[in-house]
Amino acid sequence: MRGLLPPLNSRGYYILLGAIAILFLGPLGGITAAYMNFSLGFFVGGQVLAGILGSVVTYGYGPEGKHGANYMQTMAASVASMSAMGVLTQAMIWLGLDIPPTWQLIIYFLCIGMFGVGVGMLYTPVLVDRMQLTYPSGLAVANILRALTNKSLLKRSVTQLGVGTGVGLGGGLVAEAGSVPVLGGLAELLGKAHFSGSTLGAGMVVGARIGIPAVVIAVIGDLMTPWLRAYVPEGAAAPLLGPEDPFRKVGFLVALGSILGAAVVDLALIFKSAIARIRENAPAPKDESPGRGLNVRRLTIWVAFWSVAVLASGHLIMKVPLGYMVFALVLCFLFVLINGISTGISDSNPISSAFVVSVLLMALIGLKQPGIALLAGAVLLVSCSVGCDMQQDRSTGWRLGTNRDIQFRYQVIGITMGAICAVLITKLFMNAYPVLEVNTFDHPEQKIAQWQSAMTYKFVGAVHNITNPDPVKTRLLLLGFGIGLAIEAARKILKSSARYTAFKKSGQTGFVTDFLVDAVFLPSPYAASFGGFVDFATSAWFGGGGVLGSLWATADERAKANKPKKEGEEEVPEDMSTVSLVGGGLIAGESLAALALGIYGLLKTLGG
Repeated sequence: MRGLLPPLNSRGYYILLGAIAILFLGPLGGITAAYMNFSLGFFVGGQVLAGILGSVVTYGYGPEGKHGANYMQTMAASVASMSAMGVLTQAMIWLGLDIPPTWQLIIYFLCIGMFGVGVGMLYTPVLVDRMQLTYPSGLAVANILRALTNKSLLKRSVTQLGVGTGVGLGGGLVAEAGSVPVLGGLAELLGKAHFSGSTLGAGMVVGARIGIPAVVIAVIGDLMTPWLRAYVPEGAAAPLLGPEDPFRKVGFLVALGSILGAAVVDLALIFKSAIARIRENAPAPKDESPGRGLNVRRLTIWVAFWSVAVLASGHLIMKVPLGYMVFALVLCFLFVLINGISTGISDSNPISSAFVVSVLLMALIGLKQPGIALLAGAVLLVSCSVGCDMQQDRSTGWRLGTNRDIQFRYQVIGITMGAICAVLITKLFMNAYPVLEVNTFDHPEQKIAQWQSAMTYKFVGAVHNITNPDPVKTRLLLLGFGIGLAIEAARKILKSSARYTAFKKSGQTGFVTDFLVDAVFLPSPYAASFGGFVDFATSAWFGGGGVLGSLWATADERAKANKPKKEGEEEVPEDMSTVSLVGGGLIAGESLAALALGIYGLLKTLGG
C-alpha cells in the first residue's frame, strides 16, 4: 500500500493531505457543524471524525502517519469552526437587516479568522508549552492518532462511524418525509415528533449527567408556562408570556444569565489555577525538533497585519464605526486568553458568552444599533472559536511532536476554505429551508420542531434586549446570573470536599447520590441552560440520548471488565468508544440527509 502513496514529507505527500482535507473532510465537518448550529444551537469541531478518516489515508505510512492525520484534522476542524459561524447571517435575517453581498461576508469572516488564529498562536507558548494545560479534546485526538496505527482498531472505528452515519442519514430522510410516532410511554408525553438523529447523537456523546439537566429545566418550564402566561410583573403592561409564547421566550434569559454566573465562578478558579501553574511549573524544556519553535517577530507582524485588515473590512465594507471595531479587537486579546484557559482546563469554549458580554460592554459605551452590535460581536465570536481551536490543535501537535510551522499553514488554509463555506453553506441551507428565516424569537407561534437555532435565538435575544431595554427582562437576566453563580459555587465547594469525594466512591449509594446531584439537584448551569434555549421535544431527545449513551457505556465497561485483555491489545481512547463514534455518526448522517434533501428541493424549485 505504501508504494502507491507519495513519499513521506514530499510535495506530493502534503498536496495529498491538503486535497483530502480541503475537498472532503473539511466540507463534511463544515456541513455537520453548520447543521448542528441550525438544528440545535451548538456544534462539535469534528476533530475526532477527521482524525479517524484521515488515519485511513495515512495508515500506509505507519506510526509516522499520525503527523499527516494531524495536519488533516487541523485543516478540517478549522473549516468546521468557521462554517458554524454562518448563524451570524441567520441572525441578520431574523433582525431584518440587509445581508451584505457574498464577497463582503467572505472577506470579513476571512480577516477575523486569520486574526483569531494569530492571537491564538500568540498565547500558545504560555498555555500549551509553559502551563501545559490538558486540553482534553486535544489529548483525546493525540491518543486516537497514536492508536490508529493499529489496523483492527482503525477498521473497528470506521465501521462504527459508518453505522451511526447510516442510521442518521436514513432516519433524517424518513423523518423529513413526515412525522414519526414516538413509541412506548413517550407517545403520550410527546405525541408526534421528528426523529432527531443529531440531537440523539449529541446526547449520546455527552452522557446522562449533561443530557438529563436539560430535561429537568424543560419539565420545570413546561409546568411554569401556564403561570407565566398569566403573571403580570410589577411595572409591566402584559404577562411575561403571550398566549402562544413558549417557555424559552423568557427561559433563554434566565439560562443565559446562569451561564454568565457560572462563568464568573469558573474564571475566578481558572485564573487562580493559571497563576499557580505559572509560579510552580519550570519553563518547558527546549524542543529542538524542526518547526517547534515560535518566531515571535513574524507572528507579531501577522497579528498586526490582520488586525488592520479586520478594522478595514469592518469599517469600510461592513460600515461598523471604527471605535466599536477597535474596542472589539482589544476585547479579543482578553477573551481568546480567557476562553483558551477555559478550553485547556475544562474543554469548554464559551464563545456565545464572549459575544454577549462584548455586546453588553459596547452597549454601556453607547451602542444602540442591532446590526452594528451583531457585526462587532462577530469579531469576538469568530476569534474565540478559531483561536481556541488552534490552541487545542497545537496541544495535539505538542504531544505528537508534529511540525508546528506546517500545522499552522494547514490551519490557515482551513480558515480560508472555512470563510467561504461559512457563507456558501449557510446560503444553501437558508435557500433550501426557508423556515430557517423565520424569527421564532419575535414569532413564537411558529413552531419549528427540527430547527431550534438556539445560538441564533440567544444572539437575537441579547441584541434585542440591549437595543430595546426592558427592566423586566433585565431582572430575569440578573435572576439567572444569581442562580448560576450560586449553583456553580455550591457545586465547586461540594466537589472539592474530601469527605464528599470519599462518599461518592464508597459504593452504589455514593454513586447514585453523586449522579442525582449532577443531573437533578445541582446540575451544571452550562448543561441545564440547554433546556431554556430549545423546546421540550428537543430537550427530551437530547436527554434520551444522554441516558442511552450512559447505559451503553456502562454495559461496555462491564463487558470489558469481564473480558481478559489480550497481550499487545491497544487501549481504546475514551473518544473512540462505541457510544461516541455511533453518536458522532448520527450527527454527521442527519446533517448529510438535510443537505441532500435541501439540494433536491432547491433544484426541484429551480427546475419547476
